[in-house]
Amino acid sequence: MQYFTIAAALLAAVTSAAPTIKRDDVYRYVGLSFHSLGANGEVVSQSVAVQLYTLTDLDNVSAYEIVFDGSYDNVDIDSVECLAYEDANGLYIASGDETPFSKSKSAELTSTRHSLAVGSVNCYVANAVEEENIEENGSSIASTYLCGNSLGLQPRLTSTYLSQYLSTWATKGVYGHFKSITDSPLLPWLHVDDAVTSGMSNIVGAHVNEVAVMQTLTANLHLLLATFYRPTPYRHKIIIESKAFPSDHYAIESHLRHHHHDPAESMICIEPPVGTSLIPTSHILDTIRQHADTTALVLLPGIQFYTGQYLDIQTITREVHAMGLPIGWDLAHAVGNVPLELHAWDVDFAAWCMYKYLNCGPGCGGGLFVHRRHSSVSPPTQLESQPQPQPVSETPASSQPDPHSSSTTSASNSNDASTPTNSNDPAADSTTTPAPTPWLPRTPLEHRQGHLTRLAGWWGSSKPTRFAMSNRFEPIPGAAGWQLSNPSVLDLTSVQASLAVFATTSMAELRAKSVRLTGWLEELLSVREGWVGFVGDVVGGGAELSVEEGRVFGVVTAREPEERGAQLSVLLADGLLDPVMEVLEEEGCVVDERRPNVIRVAPAPMYNTFEDVRRFVVVFEDALKRAVEVRKGIKEKGEVVESLMVHGGEESRGWSEIK
Repeated sequence: MQYFTIAAALLAAVTSAAPTIKRDDVYRYVGLSFHSLGANGEVVSQSVAVQLYTLTDLDNVSAYEIVFDGSYDNVDIDSVECLAYEDANGLYIASGDETPFSKSKSAELTSTRHSLAVGSVNCYVANAVEEENIEENGSSIASTYLCGNSLGLQPRLTSTYLSQYLSTWATKGVYGHFKSITDSPLLPWLHVDDAVTSGMSNIVGAHVNEVAVMQTLTANLHLLLATFYRPTPYRHKIIIESKAFPSDHYAIESHLRHHHHDPAESMICIEPPVGTSLIPTSHILDTIRQHADTTALVLLPGIQFYTGQYLDIQTITREVHAMGLPIGWDLAHAVGNVPLELHAWDVDFAAWCMYKYLNCGPGCGGGLFVHRRHSSVSPPTQLESQPQPQPVSETPASSQPDPHSSSTTSASNSNDASTPTNSNDPAADSTTTPAPTPWLPRTPLEHRQGHLTRLAGWWGSSKPTRFAMSNRFEPIPGAAGWQLSNPSVLDLTSVQASLAVFATTSMAELRAKSVRLTGWLEELLSVREGWVGFVGDVVGGGAELSVEEGRVFGVVTAREPEERGAQLSVLLADGLLDPVMEVLEEEGCVVDERRPNVIRVAPAPMYNTFEDVRRFVVVFEDALKRAVEVRKGIKEKGEVVESLMVHGGEESRGWSEIK
């Protein structure tokens, strides 16, 4: 079914003989087209005839016969698209998978007729009536939205769920906390946080009780740092990636100062190798090893927001644990983007937001993960009999052997399908998930009253005693024990709607489509005029760009699919960002930018299509040409209208600094 409000644009115009489609017609509307690369690398689009099939007829069709407008001999088919028609009774989607024809499977068309079996075409959903962006002046343009890394699109189910929530609030008032809601998938508000943990745990690869949907990303980082950052006079450093999102830096700096440490000395920033943008796993681990003896905590991004680099979470976590250090992950750009196995990878803690690839709405709350070995709760009377980890001596490693030193080298990136998949059934834990290798922290985490210390709130206390008002905190076992206040039902209703969409597929399926979408984007960009290649791991790569010499753009994201998510960060030559963004906005191509010279393009597999990618590249190519003309002064008037994405809000909110 079609889940997102902004639908993909319809394919190329169909032949005039095609019947008029009305929204009340109960038909399937099938259209096919293909895109290929011409002799000079240009995108060649061909439209084909369309036919209407009644529901009965189409259900019995075993192959679609494509009638081309002419003879196209020896054409490599890179992508075949098909449309499904939505009518008043629902959406009918033609059979097919999501895979465009690869060159190894391309067909030579030697006649004007060719048959494709059902299942061999790439299908995507579009309305029979094209949806458009309606601007304030009443004009309209088609929209191509490739900005899910900044704000995901709204699921159609969201408005339905929110209407049900508002109705409950209006008709039941406070009883909405406790009374079941008839004919609604929504639980009473008392259990609204429980309604989303199962779906979220599937997305991040965790057990249900290791996940809580609560607060916001930065607030959750503060809560987790309060538990996992346990500095000593000698071991007090926190290691972070140098270009991590500013909020991560602010959170770490505030905790260091709270413990009377100077961030200039206690915050270690991992810089990329000189002159490059990407950080190899070996470089990350070498930097951590250099400071391991004086470090208390490591915090890294799962996917780097600027470059789109996907760090090897499993390998880095394993190696950091071998050094005796806890490690946490900011997964803002990873959750809903790439498959994760936080429990199996032995991650200590993680936090993320919900409004990017999870499509839960602007400013929607966040989520956190705490590995179950850290979140158990024991009665205080049992605490004295439990063995407690003993700290390693504060003596520097240079004068005492370090039991945590590791001679192992960094393994290759293992973010692939071979990663074990854990069950969310607690009863299956011992058989479905390999036990993590025990590791001894250099500085033990602090236990009091039978659980890890934390900043506590009433919603993290056990449900049976939550409303007893006894002023005795009894934490819920698991990540839920880190909750503070009752959550926003409005936010979690949006989360439920999004998770209902994710439940119709899997992260493995989304990832497979994402790799193909981003690969298609890479392929089309690589044959555009002015392309210089992948420059993120090339020393001085950005300096090679030159408008005068015709080298005007490259990609700083990793070239290997396993080292990136959906996003490609496109680096432009100096002076091109504003005019390029202006043209993209004029043509309805929505991406975002990071100054001084990067635009981030992120085809989200949940709703973006290969046609979205193709249209963006066509518009981007035109934008580059026009921007180069402006840059060179060829146009008589070289003034550029300021882009909303580049400059919007900068006067009052420090937008340029955020960017």
